[in-house]
Amino acid sequence: MARDERRHTTYIAGMADLFAGIDPPPAPPADPAPDAPLADRLRPRTLADVVGQTHLTGPDGAIGRMVAAGRLSSMILWGPPGTGKTTTARLLADAVGLRFVAISAVFSGVADLKKAFAEARDHAQLGKRTLLFVDEIHRFNRAQQDGFLPYVEDGTVTLVGATTENPSFELNAALLSRAQVLILHRLDRDALELLLTRAEAVMERPLPVTDAARDALVASADGDGRFLLNQAETLFSVDLPEPLDPAGLSAFLQRRVAVYDKDREGHYNLISALHKSIRGSDPQAALYYLARMLTAGEDPLFLLRRLVRAAVEDIGLADPQALTQCIAARDSYDFLGSPEGELAIAQACVYLATAPKSNAVYKAQKAAWKTARETGSLMPPDNILNAPTKLMKQIGYGQGYEYDHDAEGGFSGANYWPDALGPQRFYEPTERGFEKRIAERLAWWDERRRR
Repeated sequence: MARDERRHTTYIAGMADLFAGIDPPPAPPADPAPDAPLADRLRPRTLADVVGQTHLTGPDGAIGRMVAAGRLSSMILWGPPGTGKTTTARLLADAVGLRFVAISAVFSGVADLKKAFAEARDHAQLGKRTLLFVDEIHRFNRAQQDGFLPYVEDGTVTLVGATTENPSFELNAALLSRAQVLILHRLDRDALELLLTRAEAVMERPLPVTDAARDALVASADGDGRFLLNQAETLFSVDLPEPLDPAGLSAFLQRRVAVYDKDREGHYNLISALHKSIRGSDPQAALYYLARMLTAGEDPLFLLRRLVRAAVEDIGLADPQALTQCIAARDSYDFLGSPEGELAIAQACVYLATAPKSNAVYKAQKAAWKTARETGSLMPPDNILNAPTKLMKQIGYGQGYEYDHDAEGGFSGANYWPDALGPQRFYEPTERGFEKRIAERLAWWDERRRR
């Protein structure tokens, strides 16, 4: 046999050994069967089809930029259930031509990980990189998480982990330092409506509910697209003599759903009414709208977030305890749950509505942020610059600084403003509540400066 023929035969044999034991690449996904679950039939085929996450998948998003560059970094997808974490990972692999392998931390152990890494290394030798998707990655213990590190570092796998838990608390710092954390948002009303529209197109008929019941169905999904499609599939599976109203929908699904007025005010109008009732110091109306939303199935944590916002936007330093009341209500609800914890939410709501009102800090923040954007390069005056070295002291850093605690009354009256800007006034306290005392203190300091 000629030398070239022997080399060719040896090469073929070597390649056969290399391919032995390696699974063939998966075939492209086939169209779902007509009787497949509705969620499967509506599963996105491209990243552009993913709803509610354009901050990541759009041209300016982190995922959009990586796909455009044709290169993925390891990442952790953090978001609530039903927001498209698994689908996004699968489409990412397709978009950049990676082999997709999925495992679940709930059902997998060390042996499964070793097998996945070994297969990924074999395919890498053939020029085919692997995207390893790990669902519920936070369920792996610290030692198991450490096991990913060498394979992520040497490029054996591009790791995409999915979690519903805060990665800061649940994942190793070493793993987090090698992966980018991307936050998927809870699906908003528009995204959920788009899912229902797509479902109606696939089923070739409208959802058998009234407009008000449709609003209630969307609100009850609480941002979970998969749950919404499962509920819609249940509705499509039966023949109803007439469309269901909100009460009929609640009885049919055996699930508490949001009840909206006949004029379809909806979720956002009710939260606006709650916030403005608090701002308008009407505790009775504030309690009413709070009750409307809680009894309709609204997420209590959503309401607590809005109460915190009202505390800092509409009350501020007129009553500094307002924010403390809201944080205490959140902690109480976390501790007690529903329905007992809802009493703490009601207490915070009444406290805010009956507290003195001021938006002085809110206005001051807006003005200060605007000035900072316009003058962000100005140096502070020399007297308050840090001077840790001899050279910095020689060129005047820190020269003339007055230590206020050594001054009469604990107030030196020194200048703290950039020379090119001069003193500004952003915060103007009101004469209401605790801010009246703050105003008196500021006036006293102003008089000392004038002297």
